[in-house]
Amino acid sequence: MDTEHAAPQPLWQRIWNFPLVAMLAALAVTAALIAALNFAGRMLLGSLDRDLRGGLMVLVIIAALIAAQKLVLRRLGERQHDDLPWNSAVRGLALGTLGAFVLFSLIVGIAALLGAYFIVGWGGMSNWLMLLFTAGISAGFVEEFIFRGILFRWVEEFGGSWAALFVTSGLFGLAHIGNDNATWFSSFTIAVEAGVMLGGAYMLTRSLWVPIGLHFGWNVTQGLVWDVPVSGNDVDGLVDARLVGDPLISGGAFGLEASVIALVLAGGFGVWLVKRAADKGEVMPPWWVRRRLAAEA
Repeated sequence: MDTEHAAPQPLWQRIWNFPLVAMLAALAVTAALIAALNFAGRMLLGSLDRDLRGGLMVLVIIAALIAAQKLVLRRLGERQHDDLPWNSAVRGLALGTLGAFVLFSLIVGIAALLGAYFIVGWGGMSNWLMLLFTAGISAGFVEEFIFRGILFRWVEEFGGSWAALFVTSGLFGLAHIGNDNATWFSSFTIAVEAGVMLGGAYMLTRSLWVPIGLHFGWNVTQGLVWDVPVSGNDVDGLVDARLVGDPLISGGAFGLEASVIALVLAGGFGVWLVKRAADKGEVMPPWWVRRRLAAEA
């Protein structure tokens, strides 16, 4: 059909497809789904061990969110898109996890060379199940689903890629201000290093699998492998390690995420991902610019 002579959409459909309306609908579906599943989990699984119950709930919520993406979210808005394509899942998760492992291990290595990190022995891994499911799988999937799969996607569709990167990075940093040992500087570093890196990965791949892998690998590597606090939360890792010296180098009680080492390395990696996305042509102009260009065409 000739799009130039296609009938205009009715007003209700234009309102429903408007990016910010689609974003609110996606947030409402996600929040209602998580709340309902958490309530059902407390009712049905309340007698189970706390860690086991938490692990099962994480898996159930992830399965439900994948179903929501396939059945509802990918159909919202004008630019309908599946952020969780099955054909790139294994490769995206593997690349993201491996990349995060290498990156954070490099951060730890530099901190050790500067005398800010040292290992005193083997750790007990007493909370490994909680760390794996809560800080790893749950944070990696659910936070990326919300911050990149909903907020970034539709802020970008409305205000363009640069606005989406700025807004979601700032919100991601602000979301960690309530963590143990958090400061405004730690929220700033989270915004720059993690917000830009994860947003850049989403821009480059147009999929959530690599950002999920990066987020999962980042948290598990720093906590479970190197015994570094995960966003301010103390952990018991594979080794027993200490962070000492100037907080600008060690990150202090918040962990290496609040160090200039992570700020420079992870932030630089994020900028590189964004540049690659820009070179690939994945920078979206704002909604009103696209409308104007379409009208001129």
